Amino acid sequence: MKHITAICIILLLIAASTYAKRAQPWIELTLNPSKTTEAAEQYRLLPSAEEQTDADAFPLYQKAIQSLPQDSQPKQFSDWRSLPPDQLPVEEIESALEKLKPTLDLLTQAASCKQCNWPFVKPGQVSQEFMDDLSKYRQFAFILDVQAKLQIAQGQYDQAIDTLKTSLAMAKHLGNTTTLVQGMAGIAVAAKNLSRIEQFIQSDNAPNLYRALEDLPQPLVEITKAIDFERDNLKNYNLLLRKQFEKQLKPAHDMIRKQMNHVDRKIAALQCIEALRLYAGSHKGKFPDKLSDVTELTIPNDPVTKQPFSYKSTGSEAVLELEGTEGSEDRDAVRYELKLK
Repeated sequence: MKHITAICIILLLIAASTYAKRAQPWIELTLNPSKTTEAAEQYRLLPSAEEQTDADAFPLYQKAIQSLPQDSQPKQFSDWRSLPPDQLPVEEIESALEKLKPTLDLLTQAASCKQCNWPFVKPGQVSQEFMDDLSKYRQFAFILDVQAKLQIAQGQYDQAIDTLKTSLAMAKHLGNTTTLVQGMAGIAVAAKNLSRIEQFIQSDNAPNLYRALEDLPQPLVEITKAIDFERDNLKNYNLLLRKQFEKQLKPAHDMIRKQMNHVDRKIAALQCIEALRLYAGSHKGKFPDKLSDVTELTIPNDPVTKQPFSYKSTGSEAVLELEGTEGSEDRDAVRYELKLK
């Protein structure tokens, strides 16, 4: 019983910490009006069926871990992520990425795999080796994020989309597991990618990602399987203990589900913003007065509330809001302040 209680506490602490760090209640985006192009219609943020192979991604991820140089500078990449795009030390980053090319090539191959057969880990028996490997995926996420950041800053939009595709596929793979802590890592990786997409859509002449965002699955990172597996494991206990353990685990499970849903809410919000960019591109550089004025495209609703996003416009500026959900204490709330260049 002490063992289960410890697991509950650890999960709740990790979930709460991630949830608190993730909250970004006020985000300013300065956008260029855009137009629909044939190239933009074909962009995808996950490998298409034609790009996918029948190989197993897990061995490729393991090779990527083994290929990491001893001097791969995880802290340096973390620091580069926080710099404004125009302050990036380009030559230093390019040199670091060149040393990591074998690792990046393996991650690209893994992203194209239809399946990722993770080794089975019993609930509550996560080893130190497993956690050490999991930390490497966090390092991969930082490396890919810096690469995408630099590519966007240099106007290399096709390459940036390929990098985002690799990272989002890794996030999706991480979620396809019965190990909850690994699924949470997948959610964190996906959240990093959404922040980079916010940079992308503000860049001059960046292609519109409306279709690419529309094609992403919901949920993007599916961790329900891991939660259900953890609950099913409690069936080995008698009814009284099972009910007690379920009660202890529920707050952590609920918070993790909110994290999973928050990723999908932001994807829908970014798709909505891309629709607004397209509207402005064909309406004299102005936002619509209301979302229902956008008739050429489907404006997604909030996937959690099933209602339209809150929206206000003055023409050249607009506000799009993800309102807080029940029991979230406003940690789900995000306010996008939008301006047109």
